[in-house]
Amino acid sequence: MVLTHTTNHTYSHPFPTVTLAFFLRYYSPRLNPFSSHVLSTDTISSHVDSETGRLHTTRIHMKKTRLPSAVVKLLPNSITGGGGDKSSYVLETSVVDIKEGWMKTESRNLNYTGVLSVVEEQHYSTTPPDQATSSSFSGSGSVGSSRTPTAHRPLAPNTFVTTTFSYRSTLGGKKHEKAVIESIDGNDEPSTRRFGDWISGWGAKRIQSSIESIASNKTDDQILKSRDGMRIVLERLRSNGVVAVLRELRRREGNVFEQ
Repeated sequence: MVLTHTTNHTYSHPFPTVTLAFFLRYYSPRLNPFSSHVLSTDTISSHVDSETGRLHTTRIHMKKTRLPSAVVKLLPNSITGGGGDKSSYVLETSVVDIKEGWMKTESRNLNYTGVLSVVEEQHYSTTPPDQATSSSFSGSGSVGSSRTPTAHRPLAPNTFVTTTFSYRSTLGGKKHEKAVIESIDGNDEPSTRRFGDWISGWGAKRIQSSIESIASNKTDDQILKSRDGMRIVLERLRSNGVVAVLRELRRREGNVFEQ
């Protein structure tokens, strides 16, 4: 079973500014106070496709993560490692087409996937979702396809974003049960039996459904914090100008692009 949660939002800023804010949103808590949980950000790859002119970027974020308290209470300590803050990794991929005016991103957790896999997909566009054509969305997925050059268009004042979260738990499934156990306790036999007894008592489907529902219920709060962070970065870019913001980041913490 997969639970999904989709929302739409409008930023009153032009598309190029919103894309810049997206890439800067985790750079520093001084720029975005809602990013204090992000411990580091590293760019794995970044290139511009010579045929399409699209920017492809892959980054990995290390975040300070706390499992939902309800999940910690639901699962045994051998699965969650107990409560408290932990470090986790999030893989982010993005494709930006600055001429056509869209950006597609995907973020997924690399830790605790045996307990819960979370995928966040976003589609930023200069066109409202209810006015977007099927070809515009299919074009965003055809990363390697060629295109016909488009005429210069005036800069739209707003940017629209559709965000979809997908939650999937496989805890207790036959395919993943052994891998989860081995990653936790080295496949120690007593722990294996305890884990198996716990799964049998609750039922795998019931456990998975409960975990997915708990995570989905926290989505609205997560989205609001993410938008607040983007809003702060966008306002600083609007008030001070892009060049001034980047110069200030260089002065305080070094060259943002070298980081």
